[in-house]
Amino acid sequence: MDGYIALYLFAAICLLLMLGYPVAFTLAGTALAFAAVGVIAGHFDPAFLAALPARIFGTINNDTLVAVPLFIMMGVILEKSRIAEQLLGTMSRSFGALRGGLGIAVILVGMLLAASTGIVGATVVTMGLLSLPSMLKGGYSPSLAAGTICATGTLGQIIPPSIALVLLGDVLSNAYQQAQLSMGIFNPKTVSVGDLFVGALIPGLLLVLLYLAYVLGIARVRPHLAPNVETEPVALPELMGSLVPPLLLIAVVLGSILAGAATPTEAAGVGAVGALLLALAKREMPLARLREALIDTMKVTCMVFMILIGAAVFSLVFRGFGGEDLIHHWFEQMPGGVLGATMVVMLVIFLLGFILDFIEITFVVVPIVGPVLLMMGLDPIWLGIMIAINLQTSFLTPPFGFALFYLRGVAPPELRTSAIYRGVIPFIIIQLLVLAALWIWPALATWLPAAVR
Repeated sequence: MDGYIALYLFAAICLLLMLGYPVAFTLAGTALAFAAVGVIAGHFDPAFLAALPARIFGTINNDTLVAVPLFIMMGVILEKSRIAEQLLGTMSRSFGALRGGLGIAVILVGMLLAASTGIVGATVVTMGLLSLPSMLKGGYSPSLAAGTICATGTLGQIIPPSIALVLLGDVLSNAYQQAQLSMGIFNPKTVSVGDLFVGALIPGLLLVLLYLAYVLGIARVRPHLAPNVETEPVALPELMGSLVPPLLLIAVVLGSILAGAATPTEAAGVGAVGALLLALAKREMPLARLREALIDTMKVTCMVFMILIGAAVFSLVFRGFGGEDLIHHWFEQMPGGVLGATMVVMLVIFLLGFILDFIEITFVVVPIVGPVLLMMGLDPIWLGIMIAINLQTSFLTPPFGFALFYLRGVAPPELRTSAIYRGVIPFIIIQLLVLAALWIWPALATWLPAAVR
């Protein structure tokens, strides 16, 4: 009976979030209301809530989560300093004379922007404002232009150093240790955010290559959809001046993690300072804009950590009602064993991606299903990459994908919503193909982390 109360709690939270109530307070408030009723009815042990202060203190002491505000600061400063805008302009002029060249420039710059911001909404909005008018003016098919921008924007979900991977890595690390302790392994192995970064490199680059192949293929087969655009030539010093600084910054951040010279948190600090130095060197960061960047960083950071605290309350109450045991029992009885359970979880996460952001899904859903799946023998890195690409696909899928709403908000009125929907379908197919490849060949995500350890 108590386990089903936990499911009612989860359903109530989903309903309230769909009605637009604040995420953090919905998670904590609804969970505490259910706990209060459960204590009165004798179905909930209040000792579970006694663990809450220790949970919150553990969050405060978590060095890994310090990377979140630093990576956010790095991305916001690069955006406010117009480094991305200058890079897109230079790359567009470099590739514009080729068929599909403008689309290639958008994908490449979007990949770099995704690696620097790590936030889907920021990348889609920035690319929509900067590149959509140029693509439409250059004669590109509206659906191809919209689809390219939306798909490129969702790369922030999987291209490291992604904020989504930082949060997902921390949650999966805790779930992996919990799963091993439940199996009687008292010297548990660990999985880090750095492992997840390394594991995401091959799938992320594969997605980018397939995006490029699709745009080039369309430009060759149906050239009127992606024509060449007359542009002024770009001098080599100008190209290098726009391209090298952000590439060098990303290379230093990721390279230090891959080489083991720095933890993700330390690398995030280098990235934030490096982005600030780049902005100051270009003299594109007046004091007012720097203040705006720091305020934006603080707002996003506060949102993330308030949701984390709310999710901690929810997970304790959910576990106190026996929800985790019920889900474990369901998964064990499910046809197909671990593969069947994984498919169901992926489908549920995909559907929840229509109504919840990646932060809520990471903090609410993954702690519930993660330990159970890991106890069934799944590799934590593979599971993390599968969840990240699954959410990336969900954010791109009509009619509820978040990326579609972000682009619709900045697109001109003459760009029809139906054109946006048509444009993303080929990219959704590409992402599903990558998911299928990961399912068939898990080594795409697990080989590189094992090789660099």
